[in-house]
Amino acid sequence: MPPATPRPDDSRVLLRPSPPPPAGTAPIVLKILIAGGFGAGKTTAVGAVSEITPLSTEEYLTEASADVDSLAGLETKRTTTVAFDFGRLSLPDAPMPLELFLFGTPGQDRFVDLWYELARGAVGAVVLVDTRRLESSFTPVSFFEDIGLPFVVAVNHFDGAHRYHSEQVRTALELPASVPVVACDARDHNHVAGVLLTLVGHAETRTSAGRGYPAPTTLQEA
Repeated sequence: MPPATPRPDDSRVLLRPSPPPPAGTAPIVLKILIAGGFGAGKTTAVGAVSEITPLSTEEYLTEASADVDSLAGLETKRTTTVAFDFGRLSLPDAPMPLELFLFGTPGQDRFVDLWYELARGAVGAVVLVDTRRLESSFTPVSFFEDIGLPFVVAVNHFDGAHRYHSEQVRTALELPASVPVVACDARDHNHVAGVLLTLVGHAETRTSAGRGYPAPTTLQEA
């Protein structure tokens, strides 16, 4: 495949200073899922952007899971999420102040039933993609398509991994043109924050178009 075209620094554009909101404006509270295949970088992304110490349910991988959790390409991975990760990000300088509650899902297909519970009350999801293990992205993409939750695809640029153009990823995952595909480094605060703002904008656009997606919710309602 041809090398990917250079990617502009989208995060800096998305995070440019905005006019201050009216004094006393309460933030809009949104619940967002950070999903993706096993080892795609979900826990890393939540940790990179969270303003609080993230809640993590990481457990050590053992021989008991060797037959179901393939470590091909992930030989250095030692832990996995078994329930969810939780973090919080406040964006007071966005056009409208936002407070984002982030729920990182476990990546293995056997946790799909838990994904349904975590998706309750969410306004959208980020699907992190590892192009070295692209097949692990099919299940989360299909899941959000099936339940009708707006999502964006964020290609996590792992060190040493080949860089593909966003349209190549779109074609490989059979994504419609309406689904944003962006590149990011899940270790970088600004990159992850930029992806989250892309998702918020996408979810707002889909809701405005009358697609019937869930309205913004508070954590209590979720």
